[in-house]
Amino acid sequence: MYVEHLSLKDFRNYAEAELALGRGANVLVGRNGQGKTNLAEAIAYLATLGSHRVSADAPLVREGCSAAFVRARLAHGERRVTLELQINKQGSNKARIGGSPVRTNELPRYAQVVLFAPEDLQIVRGDPSSRRRFADQLLVQRTPRMSAVLADYDRTLRQRTALLKSARARGMKAQSLPTLDVWDDKLVSLGSEIIDARTRLAQDLARPVAEAYAAIAGEDHRPELEWALSIRGGDPEDGDDHQESGSGSTAELFRAALADKRAAELDRGLTLVGPHRDDLILRVRGLPVKGYASHGESWSVALSLRLASAELLRAESPGGDPVLILDDVFAELDADRRARLAGVVSGYEQVIVTAAVAGDIPEALRENAVRIDAGRVLGPLSEHPLEPSDVSTRLAASTSDRDEEHGA
Repeated sequence: MYVEHLSLKDFRNYAEAELALGRGANVLVGRNGQGKTNLAEAIAYLATLGSHRVSADAPLVREGCSAAFVRARLAHGERRVTLELQINKQGSNKARIGGSPVRTNELPRYAQVVLFAPEDLQIVRGDPSSRRRFADQLLVQRTPRMSAVLADYDRTLRQRTALLKSARARGMKAQSLPTLDVWDDKLVSLGSEIIDARTRLAQDLARPVAEAYAAIAGEDHRPELEWALSIRGGDPEDGDDHQESGSGSTAELFRAALADKRAAELDRGLTLVGPHRDDLILRVRGLPVKGYASHGESWSVALSLRLASAELLRAESPGGDPVLILDDVFAELDADRRARLAGVVSGYEQVIVTAAVAGDIPEALRENAVRIDAGRVLGPLSEHPLEPSDVSTRLAASTSDRDEEHGA
């Protein structure tokens, strides 16, 4: 699958934009803050139903407008399909496929996109919510119906937590809350499905993550993935990833953990057990990445997670390769990792790369370069080159940043 054409209206800093794309490498070049990442973000939103930069939709809508519009024509072999999305600043979004109205959660069935951006370093270095978000977006891409399961779980969690907060404020005891058992049933049913799906995902990612890491880093540091589950004791959300042994189905363990935490939940007015408090533990050389890995190792793990995601989608999707987007990544890598990454991604049907300086991109990917400036798609870089001052300023900043990040 690849994107042939992208149209934007009132999206981020674009009043209007038309961008033609082709097979192979497509490079979007422009100074920082001109809108390169916004184009990548719009394409990725169709596949993940979310932004990699913000959690709410309102910032995606151009200032002074009530809605943004994204339209993409995708090629699946000889077939063409047009996806349209209306992102509303308030209220539910709307979607169309081939001109016919559909639910927005139908879009990932057609759009397969994997985006890697500097923000992905938070997957390995940030709090557990970053890792849960990574896993859940990939779950939705693999199995679109999981979008509804995750949404139903979030609603159930909010309602159950609201009941706990109300009971705490009124000094009520568990026996005075018969409706809590009803919410427990829904929480266990939906949450168990999410936990099992995440566990399978970690197992499926293990081999491609190890292969991608070795390809990028040039070394085998034995990367590992394992979920720390709140239903097995501890509280991963608070940094306690202790796991107790125990037998039984996920639902049985979940229900037992809720019973064990009931008093603490009423005391704190919080739901303390469930997939919303789990954490994906990442390790290299047998040590947690967070707190132990070097900057280069952390980048390699984050990249490996995205490349492994692309490999899973490539293997499972009847539409073939996902679109692979590398947003301002090469400037953050040393020369060896740049070359290795270029070699890994060059076989994908479509790769979209953003960069402030085309020279940051290995020659093998430096095709179809387009100049982006102040929310405008100007055209081929050969016809709209960057000013020398732009290049020299960016190169000086880039060199300084890399010396600081990749120094001793």
